[in-house]
Amino acid sequence: MKVEQLFTGCLAEMAYYVESNGEAAVIDPLRETAPYLRMAEADKATIKYVFLTHFHADFVSGQYDLAQKTGAKIIFGPNATAEYEIYNGTDGEEFALGGGKITLLHTPGHTMESSSYLITNEEGKTPYICTGDCLFIGDVGRPDLAVKQGSITKHDLASHLFDSLRNKIMTLPDDIIIYPNHGAGSACGKNMSKETFDTLGNQKKTNYALREDMTRAEFIEEVTTGLKPSPQYFPNNVKMNKSINTSIDDILHNGTTPLEPATFKAMSEQKDILVVDTRSKAAYTEQGTVPGAWYIGIDGGFAPWVGALIKDINQKIIFLADSEARVNEVVTRFSRVGYDNTLGYLSGGLEAWQAEGYSVDKIGSMSATEFAERLEEGSMQVPMDVRKDSEYLSQHVIGVSNFPLDWIHQNFSEIDTNKAYFLHCASGYRSLVASSIFMANGAKQVTDVRGGFKALKETKIALTDFVCPTTLL
Repeated sequence: MKVEQLFTGCLAEMAYYVESNGEAAVIDPLRETAPYLRMAEADKATIKYVFLTHFHADFVSGQYDLAQKTGAKIIFGPNATAEYEIYNGTDGEEFALGGGKITLLHTPGHTMESSSYLITNEEGKTPYICTGDCLFIGDVGRPDLAVKQGSITKHDLASHLFDSLRNKIMTLPDDIIIYPNHGAGSACGKNMSKETFDTLGNQKKTNYALREDMTRAEFIEEVTTGLKPSPQYFPNNVKMNKSINTSIDDILHNGTTPLEPATFKAMSEQKDILVVDTRSKAAYTEQGTVPGAWYIGIDGGFAPWVGALIKDINQKIIFLADSEARVNEVVTRFSRVGYDNTLGYLSGGLEAWQAEGYSVDKIGSMSATEFAERLEEGSMQVPMDVRKDSEYLSQHVIGVSNFPLDWIHQNFSEIDTNKAYFLHCASGYRSLVASSIFMANGAKQVTDVRGGFKALKETKIALTDFVCPTTLL
């Protein structure tokens, strides 16, 4: 039996492709169907099932389109309801796949339909379990995303999760491989490991939530304490995952439309259209951008920041890309978090734009050394650290205030657009995003600090004492 983990770094998401004797299953697919279809074609296999561990909040999954193209049956656990046809498996139900089988274990807690899938090979051995968001490497799924006012609380869900882990997962053999749905960087847990799989036995030793002598009350306290507010797009993605949405093929067709500079300019000036610059940090900094554009680079944490910063899931979007070869990728990654209304890209890039004589917006840029020198001299008007408050509290430059990118829209009324701002983050991605939004909202002077806090620590700049971030959870 073939079992492949498909890791998507931007979302810290893992999907799984399972094949045996010409029959295949996909577990927690991303929205784009082409990769799974190619894998099945290479194996001369038919995709028989699409299994979902739960209704995902942090991305739009591809079960409906994949089932439409393959005839596969969509399997959810108990309690799931959707606009499209699904099959609700029962706890312990087995699904034959080639010479092996996949067994559903109902593991509620992250959500009530949450289920895990045991994979049994042709020899009758069960070497793997896909745990979805029930059990991560180093953590467990947060129990607050499926809270229903007046019906179920995060403490109720945490109690269900305690039972799922103790009665379903921890009873399995210690050598079984845990394959979760997310890793480090996902907002679906608090402190996930960068590793993407591990044995259950090792997780029992290292994962705080699997401590054998932990009481139910202790578990509930642990998993409900220190939860940050979920990104604003999460409820939208849950709703989309229960609905029939625009097909990925139509999204790609519309979103990859080339727009000549004059057309792009006219569209960029419409109030209901947002321009997003997805190019490299160097291209954005050195060349400038279309006036009013937000920078969200495709090579950083693109999809989560799109979801966190663009409030309207139906926002009309046009964009700049590093090259035409990356246009399809940009549209795909917008759609992964439900931003389906991409209308096209700037044909010929910024070079074509400038060739027409159109102006560009450009932020300032300075080195960490220059920032340190000017801060010491007192010749800098408003220095700002746009990292998360927990990062800032763990250690920051003395004399620099915190203005987290996560809350930039809620707090922008505090900004005096006539002042000069000098922004840094950890390494230089978030500060460019923040700088672009400052500039798009009328700030006259915005300067990015290249290399961010990492580079600043290499200078002689004064820092607060380091506080271990784990104490801030």
